Amino acid sequence: MERNAQEELKAHLMATHEEFQKLASQHLEFAHKLDALEALPHLTQEQELEETRLKKLKLRLKDQMEAIMSQYRSQQVA
Repeated sequence: MERNAQEELKAHLMATHEEFQKLASQHLEFAHKLDALEALPHLTQEQELEETRLKKLKLRLKDQMEAIMSQYRSQQVA
């Protein structure tokens, strides 16, 4: 899918799809937490575990958002 069209679809879903909005909000929250961890000069073992956990959660949210987008696209074609 063209990048511009994908961004338009994300914007549409952000405005109209409650679950997508929630997932995107959580994704952004985890991204901010990761940014804060990555800004530290050295991570403790606990912080490294938290970084790994956040990355996995963020990826899971992205996958869920992609699934919603894919489902929406298939409904538009049908």
